[in-house]
Amino acid sequence: MDEVDHKLISLLRANARTSVATLAHRLGVSRGTVSNRIAKLEEQGIIVGYTVRLRPDVKPDQINAWMSIAVEGNQTRRVIAELLGEPAVAILHDTNGRWDLLAQLRAENLAEMSKALERIRLIKGISNTETSIHLVTYRAS
Repeated sequence: MDEVDHKLISLLRANARTSVATLAHRLGVSRGTVSNRIAKLEEQGIIVGYTVRLRPDVKPDQINAWMSIAVEGNQTRRVIAELLGEPAVAILHDTNGRWDLLAQLRAENLAEMSKALERIRLIKGISNTETSIHLVTYRAS
């Protein structure tokens, strides 16, 4: 995957219904290039489907988790680009301290969360992770 693929995935994550013409314009490439790249990403199993995002309170049974991520050396940008292409990553934060990144993960069930964790841990440049399942949210009044 090159920079154009990463940008394409990012645009599709923001709105998977964006037209090929709009994607091509935003990426500065032809519509044919966009169509070919999408087909290639689907064939390689990088894009595994398209979905609708709902407000978190609409799907209360969804599995949510926080993953702290340590990145090897100077690979943060590449790792961020890979993570933004991961369907389970809902939000990604750049942080300081012990961990380099903090990802909020969402999955339909524990089996899907397990698959997502496995995919993320295989990303080149990630040296360590720690994941916590989100159980309950408390709000101060």
